[in-house]
Amino acid sequence: MELMGVQFDIAWEQKAANFEKVRRLLREAAPERNSLVVLPEMFATGFSMNTNVIAESSGADTEQFLSSLAAELGIYLVGGAAIRGKDNKVRNKALVFGPDGKFLAYYAKMRPFAPGGELEHYTPGKQPIAFSWLESRVSPFVCYDLRFPEIFRQAAAEHRPEVFIVIASWPEKRIQHWVLLLKARAIENQAYVIGVNRIGKDPYYNYGGRSLIVDPHGEVVADAEGREGVIRGAYELPNLKKYREGLPFLNDLKSQ
Repeated sequence: MELMGVQFDIAWEQKAANFEKVRRLLREAAPERNSLVVLPEMFATGFSMNTNVIAESSGADTEQFLSSLAAELGIYLVGGAAIRGKDNKVRNKALVFGPDGKFLAYYAKMRPFAPGGELEHYTPGKQPIAFSWLESRVSPFVCYDLRFPEIFRQAAAEHRPEVFIVIASWPEKRIQHWVLLLKARAIENQAYVIGVNRIGKDPYYNYGGRSLIVDPHGEVVADAEGREGVIRGAYELPNLKKYREGLPFLNDLKSQ
């Protein structure tokens, strides 16, 4: 099985242009069927606080795009978007679609980036989640969540995911923190971690990329560095199971 991440320069608040770029990059990459493919945080708009313009209701353009592309390529596809709920509140979500195009799950960012004003525009999520990817469990998180290991540990205690996803708009000036924290989350949770960031710039930040696939020992399997394109890496579930059985650290976690 294969893990993949799509790193690119997001056109600011231009959904059609971003849809086309993602579609082109993934068609060119030709992922294996049932691969787990990950796009950045708010991949269709950029990390915008302009929720009156970019926020969508469930089932709108971004979800339709993710659904159709997942079905076309036969993949599990994860991408971020600003979604307005029935309560009229906007949440920064990771959306998950299966290879049949069906909506599988969503995660709402639990730790909005208060230093950047996100908390003034987005409502926090309440708990981590996990979804099924073939024989594995996967827990997605969003950007600033990465700085809060306790919510990753909560997911590990409750769901025992073999894979963690972090979709992000992580600024270039703190990119080394990103790299180290992704490795730490992999080691402490005995799991694969795929972190997918963007490159380029928006009206507020410059972004350094460094999308990574990290194995359970903290070793980097793939690194996008500062380039636009797709990273991919093999996912070896039997080896992960053997490692966890030999060193059953997770058994000593207590559920929240």
